[in-house]
Amino acid sequence: MAIKIDGRSLKIEDVVAVARRGEKVELSPEALERIKRCRGMLEKKIAAHEIMYGVNTGIGEFSEVVLNDEQVQQFQRYLIYNHAAGIGKPCPIEHVRAALLSRINVHARGHSGCRPEITLTYVAMLNQGVTPVVCEKGSVGACGDLSPMSQAALTLMGEGECFYKGERMPAQAALDKAGIKVPGLQARDGLAAINGSNLITGMACLALYDAERWIKQAEIAAAMSLEALLANMKPYDARLHELRGFPGAITSAANIRAMVEGSDLVTGKIKVKVQDAYSMRSTPQVIGALRDHAAYTRRQVEIELNAVADNPIFLPETDTVLTGANFQGTPVSMPLDMLGAGVTMVSVLSERRLNRLLNPALSVKLPAFLTKGAGMFSGLMLSQYTADTLIVEQRILSAPSYVQSIPAAADQEDFVSMGMNGALKTRQILDNAFGVLGIEFIAAAQGLDFREFTPGKGTRAAKAAVRKVVEHLDVDRPLFPDHNAMAAAVERCAVLEAVEAEIGPLKSSWQS
Repeated sequence: MAIKIDGRSLKIEDVVAVARRGEKVELSPEALERIKRCRGMLEKKIAAHEIMYGVNTGIGEFSEVVLNDEQVQQFQRYLIYNHAAGIGKPCPIEHVRAALLSRINVHARGHSGCRPEITLTYVAMLNQGVTPVVCEKGSVGACGDLSPMSQAALTLMGEGECFYKGERMPAQAALDKAGIKVPGLQARDGLAAINGSNLITGMACLALYDAERWIKQAEIAAAMSLEALLANMKPYDARLHELRGFPGAITSAANIRAMVEGSDLVTGKIKVKVQDAYSMRSTPQVIGALRDHAAYTRRQVEIELNAVADNPIFLPETDTVLTGANFQGTPVSMPLDMLGAGVTMVSVLSERRLNRLLNPALSVKLPAFLTKGAGMFSGLMLSQYTADTLIVEQRILSAPSYVQSIPAAADQEDFVSMGMNGALKTRQILDNAFGVLGIEFIAAAQGLDFREFTPGKGTRAAKAAVRKVVEHLDVDRPLFPDHNAMAAAVERCAVLEAVEAEIGPLKSSWQS
């Protein structure tokens, strides 16, 4: 069944379904009616020569330049041309599809002023798999994602390039093959297609969706390492976290308890230390902090997904035109930026547990570097090097972008969000995080191989999932295939799926 777009109820999961799985979309009849009514209002004002920003004036520093009737008809084309000024390799197709869906949902609110043909063309492109080629870099995330969205809007004139059925080709050819008519651009259409932080928002949806699942896998990896390190599990008692009250920590501790349920470690059969190092006993507080921020980020992103993010904004009910800055990317880019830093933080925690697994002075009698042949063999010694370099890159990328404004457009746009930088680097941080966690999974499974007690049911399921990807390291072998294979397994949530199939769904604090 197609996802109905009404401007008010779009969820992050809907964006993932459309962007990644090719789910069809349908503009609701009520949304289409709102778009038509708004356009009717705009056309009356154009005929009356009422001055409206971006309709019959220039934009940015040229906002005081009034256009004549002939210029109004041509202006939108030149607007798209001069704003299609990005650079770099093409965005992933899923990012562009997410951006188009976000823009359609803005139009569905009925305050953008474009012709319905513009919105319906984007709907058809999503449904037929026609995706504009859009450069990754060029947006400063202020007047929306003007540069990338302008590249996408070139297709509305049959220009630019598109991906279609695995091929890159001229946009006109792709539209022809898909049976989509080129709508062209009339007054207001161009600016209505580009004036919002839609690519940042689309990327935020996908990154957050992945981060939420990565967080659960971070808890699974923690549970495995805790069992391998014979941890004292009292710091995971529900009463401890309820007394402090942070929902994320309560959830994180509950998930780790679910993993180790039934373990000899929690039945008192195994002697443990009175108190472990921070990296072992503060996991719920650290991962929980990221959980709480992820929940906040989800609220912010879904508000933006269903927002009127445009300029100017047309109010047909009162025949009013308002100019403002609802295109400003900061409300999404700031939490997205901080999400990336939070993933880095939890990756550091993962590496500290990895260090304890490998270091014979800290590993509670596990063999040095998790190899029985120490000296002849080095075991997983070099795996830590790889995790460390990934984390250093994450730390560099965790410097905030939302404070990095550089004024543009002759200081008319004198504060910008730099949200695209935040979106791009958060994606890179996540890509590294898959590798860091993958390496902890490998080490934790190896450590558990050397233990002779019965781990928890969830831990056993997780270890079995790891072993489907990476074999026990008996004698040294090249480790890069193991690292890459396990990172890919984390990305596709293979361990999470195996664990939840065995013990049921882990808790999600953002759903409580």
